[in-house]
Amino acid sequence: MSCRITELVLECVDVEKQAAFWAAVLGYVEVDREEGAIEIGPPGIGFGGPQPTIILSPNSEPKHAKPRLHIDVNATDRDQDAELARLLELGARPADVGQTGEESWHVLADPEGNEFCLLRRRVDPV
Repeated sequence: MSCRITELVLECVDVEKQAAFWAAVLGYVEVDREEGAIEIGPPGIGFGGPQPTIILSPNSEPKHAKPRLHIDVNATDRDQDAELARLLELGARPADVGQTGEESWHVLADPEGNEFCLLRRRVDPV
C-alpha cells in the first residue's frame, strides 16, 4: 500500500488573492470554501483526482523564513519563456534564493512571497 498527495495547504494573509493567483497559474477552479479557507482544484475533478487540490488557509502571521517545501511547476502548452512571461503577468516576481544564474529553472515568488520554481521541461496536461 502507499499514499499519494491529495491536498497541499498554503497559509496566506490574503486568501482571495492567493486563490485567484494559484487558480490562474494551474488552471484550477474553486472547489470549496470552509472556515475562511478556499480550496482550488482541477475543473470537473476537484478533490481525489490525479492532481492534488490546494487549500489556501488564512494566517495573519508574516512569513519569517524560507519554507522547507516549495512548489515546482512545468508548462503544459508553451515553452518556458512564454510561461515565465505569463506567470509574471499574473503577479509572480523573480526571487533570489542564491541561484547562480546557470540553472535551467526560474525561481519566482507568488504575491505573498512564497517561492516556487518554473522548470524547463514541458509536461502533458493531466
